[in-house]
Amino acid sequence: MHASSETTSRHRTVQVLSAVLLAVALALTGCSAGDSNDGGGDGAKAAGGAKEEAQYSGGQDDKGVGGGSQADKSGQKKPPKITGTHIIRTATLTVRVKDVPKALDEARAAATDAGGVVGDETTDRDGSGDERSRIVLRVPQDRYEEVLEALEGTGKLIERKAKAQDVTEQVVDVESRVKSQRASVARVRELMDKATKLSDVVTLEGELSSRQSELEALLAQQSSLKDRTSMSTITLSLSETAVKKADAQDDDPTFMDALSGGWSAFVTMLRWLAVALGAVLPFAAVAALLFLLWQRLVRPRLSRRPAVTAAREGGDD
Repeated sequence: MHASSETTSRHRTVQVLSAVLLAVALALTGCSAGDSNDGGGDGAKAAGGAKEEAQYSGGQDDKGVGGGSQADKSGQKKPPKITGTHIIRTATLTVRVKDVPKALDEARAAATDAGGVVGDETTDRDGSGDERSRIVLRVPQDRYEEVLEALEGTGKLIERKAKAQDVTEQVVDVESRVKSQRASVARVRELMDKATKLSDVVTLEGELSSRQSELEALLAQQSSLKDRTSMSTITLSLSETAVKKADAQDDDPTFMDALSGGWSAFVTMLRWLAVALGAVLPFAAVAALLFLLWQRLVRPRLSRRPAVTAAREGGDD
């Protein structure tokens, strides 16, 4: 009896341990299944969100009127990094020289030797007959100061004006807009390839034409900025006219100054007298001619009339 009771207690112990182990195994299996189910749900949600976002973006593009993607409209794209400064340099020089043609040749040589080009050129003479010229030169930025010094050395510098304008932000902005516009044009072309309805094709063609026009305008602005920032503009004015310097007001006049002033006044008086005489001379000539005619023709007749009248009165008596 004692042996059978021990056997029965052992069987019960084994059954209890088995039940506990089975419960633990089921609990672990349920947790792992729950974790896998949760992960799959999150993946499904992410896939569904990506799909929904793609459908939304595609719907916006298919309409062809969004003016670009949502990133373009919200302006969340980061601008390109600035690689360096972009400066527009201009200068104006006025130089007095002895020989204008020679100075012009030196200016052209200085510009071309620096890798620049010669632009507009004008040459004429002033009221005194002195020759003067104006020439526009375009030179690379890195040779700008060197060319300025060479031009100043052609004669006596009268005036110099230099200007530097920083357009780095404008250059970066235009580059960013060009990239965005190119991407926008590419998207419209892709939509045109997928369009099946005639109305959609017509709408997309109009949108493509508008975006290409904007892109061309941006490219022209980019090219202009590149040209002005890579090449400096120098306007050179050359003249043979002497520059008059104002005399100091506190300088006392000398004897030579007085003599020169008196002589100038005397010459001026003679000049005005000659002008007045020239103006009166035609009237004087006409008056002299009339007086001569009166003396030769009219006066003798007037003197004869009293004599004839007196003779007639004597005969009547």
